[in-house]
Amino acid sequence: MHLYNLTLQAPTVITQAIVGNFSGIRQQEIIVSRGTILELLRPDSSTGKVSTVLAQDAFGTIRSIAAFRLTGGTKDYCIVGSDSGRIIVLEYDPKTNSFVKLQQETFGKSGSRRIVPGQMLAVDPKGRSVMISAVEKSKLVYILNRDTAANLTISSPLEAHRNGAIIQDIVGVDVGFENPLFAALEIDYTESDADPSGQAFKNAEKMLTFYELDLGLNHVVRKHSEPTDRRANLLVQVPGGQSATNNAFDGPSGVLVCCEDHIIYRPVDIDGGAVSHRVPIPGRRTPWGGDEERGLIITSAVMHKMKGAFFFLLQSEIGDLYKVTLEHEEEVVKSMTIKYFDTVPTATSLCILKSGFLFVAAEGGNHHLYQFQKLGDDDAEPEFTSNSYPNNGISPSPLPRCFFRP
Repeated sequence: MHLYNLTLQAPTVITQAIVGNFSGIRQQEIIVSRGTILELLRPDSSTGKVSTVLAQDAFGTIRSIAAFRLTGGTKDYCIVGSDSGRIIVLEYDPKTNSFVKLQQETFGKSGSRRIVPGQMLAVDPKGRSVMISAVEKSKLVYILNRDTAANLTISSPLEAHRNGAIIQDIVGVDVGFENPLFAALEIDYTESDADPSGQAFKNAEKMLTFYELDLGLNHVVRKHSEPTDRRANLLVQVPGGQSATNNAFDGPSGVLVCCEDHIIYRPVDIDGGAVSHRVPIPGRRTPWGGDEERGLIITSAVMHKMKGAFFFLLQSEIGDLYKVTLEHEEEVVKSMTIKYFDTVPTATSLCILKSGFLFVAAEGGNHHLYQFQKLGDDDAEPEFTSNSYPNNGISPSPLPRCFFRP
């Protein structure tokens, strides 16, 4: 006898959302994770409504999802990290209206364990590799490729472990067609664990570490590691690499490090003349006071590329959206600017569609689909630029607080 378990009422909370062309047609779709269920949503740009194309039960806890596209491809695939101890590559098949499992690789025990990867996923922007990470110690890198029959293949795992480290976030760094690069926020707890006084914990440094996948030698090396703000909690990918059509650069590359009360831009190649920038996160000026005491952290972020430009939308823990732009010349950032954009419900994930919509997967209540009327370039909201601070805002002392009135 076999038992088949289905819940009578499916969960409505969205833990993560990704956007891509999963059907292979020239229309963007959204895949959302609802606990154990994967859903494919299709927004209609003419009506502004979102329809559910497919809801498929994974019969396991979905810990993370990520979208990627192989170089030269026209269709996006979905990578799933779950509590099964496996990494899964799914493809949406429009003919059968189902997710088809293309690859499945086992790397650990089942269960949401702290040292078994699956909690975080980071994909190389060119679709050449993926990093899957645990909360502690373990990070694995898989190479994604095609075989002679043009079928997707996945390599054996390459280890990028760091003993005694807690991983807070990982992200794929856009370096064009150079060796794939990943960034991670890590903090070492070895000394803190052995010190009963607690002093080692107070002195522990959070590290921003870059891991490089050498495609020629087929192994992962720790390229660079440096201390960053101890309150850093989120990494955001910055576009980079040369354009496929001309010699211009799509962006300066690097990462945004989101910390409490400020944002840091960290370039990949500091030796090449690039410099870091820092701007404060504007706070709300409320009539009842107390604004100076309350800090702000960024809980979700999205980057959107347009023709010849890009921008970021960062959301604080109280729902305020901030637009961040980088003024750059090729690979060197000249300034970073932040300004208040709008306020939406606090989200677990933000997705910007090319049709001009913003999908907000809310932490509580209904999820929302907003349409952009303008990008806030000509409004009267105050802007805060890194150039207005000494040394582009990079200094040991905290930046002065700044505020806006909604």
